[in-house]
Amino acid sequence: MQMLSDIEIAQSAPFIPIATLANSLGLAEHEYEPYGRDKAKVTLDTARPLKGKLVLVTATSGTPSGSGKTTVSIALAQGLKQLGESAALALREPSLGPCFGMKGGAAGGGYAQLLPMEAINLHFTGDFHAITSANNLIAAMLDNVRHHGEVDLAEVYWRRVVDINDRALRHIVTGLGGPAHGIPSDTGFDITAASEIMAVLCLASDEADLRQRLDSLLLGLRHDGTPFYGRDLRITGALMALLKEAVKPNLVQSLEGNAAFVHGGPFANIAHGCNALSATRAALSCADWAITEAGFGADLGAEKFFNIKCRQSGLAPAVTVLVTSLKALKWHGGVELADCSRPDRAALTAGLPNLYRHLDNLVAFGQKVVVALNRFADDGDDEIAVVKAACLGAGAAGFAICEGFAKGGAGAQDLASAVMAVADDTAAVRYSYPSDASLCEKLETLTRKLYGGTGIALSAEAEADLQRLQKLGLDRLPVCVAKTPYSFSHDPALRGAPTGFVLPIARLLPNAGAGFVVAMAGNVLRMPGLPRSPQAYHIEVNNGCISGLA
Repeated sequence: MQMLSDIEIAQSAPFIPIATLANSLGLAEHEYEPYGRDKAKVTLDTARPLKGKLVLVTATSGTPSGSGKTTVSIALAQGLKQLGESAALALREPSLGPCFGMKGGAAGGGYAQLLPMEAINLHFTGDFHAITSANNLIAAMLDNVRHHGEVDLAEVYWRRVVDINDRALRHIVTGLGGPAHGIPSDTGFDITAASEIMAVLCLASDEADLRQRLDSLLLGLRHDGTPFYGRDLRITGALMALLKEAVKPNLVQSLEGNAAFVHGGPFANIAHGCNALSATRAALSCADWAITEAGFGADLGAEKFFNIKCRQSGLAPAVTVLVTSLKALKWHGGVELADCSRPDRAALTAGLPNLYRHLDNLVAFGQKVVVALNRFADDGDDEIAVVKAACLGAGAAGFAICEGFAKGGAGAQDLASAVMAVADDTAAVRYSYPSDASLCEKLETLTRKLYGGTGIALSAEAEADLQRLQKLGLDRLPVCVAKTPYSFSHDPALRGAPTGFVLPIARLLPNAGAGFVVAMAGNVLRMPGLPRSPQAYHIEVNNGCISGLA
């Protein structure tokens, strides 16, 4: 029997009216605002007690087809619910870039999805549009004050953004056509997920904190080397107005009725990769278990979750789930993606060092780790047994097969039981580096201890960036490494668990409002391009019904 597509499953599923769902969480009418029948904006008191245990879901290193973290996260919440536990989700919002590009949507899959799937993957409640508008208002106002001679900047850091993959916008020149059209400038677009406004929104603890972060955005440098901050542009109030609704977490539900707070969407390879702090707190305040995920592999999203989000917020997971699959391990064992479904014990064994390194890194963060094997229909029991034995022999606190895609919560009950068995909400996060270490010391530590490299090499531009950051007093901020998700290194061809490499740092970009410095490693791009056959080719609308949205 042919399985229904993700969108067919979502469109045929019943949903709980949003007011009923909100009331079941104990929300008063003034604490949520319905956006139609199936989603709402939530406004919760920041002093609301956090009663739940936090579960972080991360993964082994990425593959071109993804890892299944969101599907496993949703399945885990549904599995906990089936076991009689109250479990809510705190997840990122999908970007239109992957939706129309290569990877597809990010609302889970199969019978472990969020509803309304189409709305979440497309415009949702308009958060990404508000973030894009706020980002680009800054760019327009910055050009305007330069055009009118109010400020003369030697260097402009701020770039425009759009929530579509568009390689042609990576490097552009604005202000052409004469003085009436502005000052000619070499610049470009990033994708909205990489905007510092996205990071600021996701890390802000309340309205006052958001305002302070917007004021602290480092937009450029004057000719005398002094900084030009967001506050100097005098539009913080306008930005706050644009973001007034976007700062509120979005409440939706899983296929099986779990509450899901979906808010913010920074990518983990080019940004910090975690959903909004307000959404995580909302889930923790409304349920006994709060399931969140961090993007791509544990070397990216989870590292930033601990060293940036937990450090800024004081949160700490009670348990971390490390998602892997036979396909992912074989791919990191050297097999090409098209052949990863075939039995191949040698490739599987060759890929296990990738899992071992991620497991060791998570334990070093002070985590109890449950490995979740995301099972596919053609996975063999004998190969699964190899992975289970390897995990338990390498120090995992638990191991479980997850069949949430095919079976929903019923396919994740073993994982839910394993999580409950080892969770410890008294455990503290062990950060990778002290907060007062220098940027180079932080990068050296991550490269040697987490990635397996021998050190870092700064480009001439990065050396100049570092000197500027030192003069500005920003050289002790946490570091947010932007690099490929397909390798521990900067080189996507180095799969598995490479060693002996030097991590090249091309730029050190200040994100003073977000509270970190972005280290661009290798040739990573902050504006993706479209593949030869993008998902956009397969999406259609017939009689008002969307099809082909993956």
